[in-house]
Amino acid sequence: MDLTFPNPTSAAWRRRTVLPMSEQRPPLPPFAEETARQKVQAAEDAWNTRDPHQVSLGYSVDSVWRNRHEFFSGRAAIVEFLTAKWRRELDYTLRKALWNFHGNRIAVRFQYECHDSGGQWYRSYGNELWEFDDNGLMTRREASINDVPITPEERRIFGRPRPDEERTPDYELPIF
Repeated sequence: MDLTFPNPTSAAWRRRTVLPMSEQRPPLPPFAEETARQKVQAAEDAWNTRDPHQVSLGYSVDSVWRNRHEFFSGRAAIVEFLTAKWRRELDYTLRKALWNFHGNRIAVRFQYECHDSGGQWYRSYGNELWEFDDNGLMTRREASINDVPITPEERRIFGRPRPDEERTPDYELPIF
């Protein structure tokens, strides 16, 4: 008789456990193109609120993050990270685009613009790799990001949420 118990913090356990609807974040994996695009847009919309607590609810309680050179896990750490981020990165506005998807994983490219307290504007370019549990909560986020100083006249990302004309499936983020 096997008396070993599954580890409730393991990815396998999270995939088998169905949470109450309040802890689910549809669309749920496995993703199709339409649902992957919906997930990307939902993430963009949440991040553009600049509300760390609201954003953290899209992640599992033990979500693992790599953001640039920082590594951390858990919703409390996510809230702490985002709070500090949006204190530094003023007037932050983000655009995400689906790059690829398979099963419970999504790859995204993104751009955001913000300025620092001295008024210097930046456009940040990045890629993210996401992994989700069966409840649609992100369990892993890996982000690589590069920052480019820009002038206010070079800004091109305006409006939170994204304007309707930019919400079409074939809309592409400009590369340069």
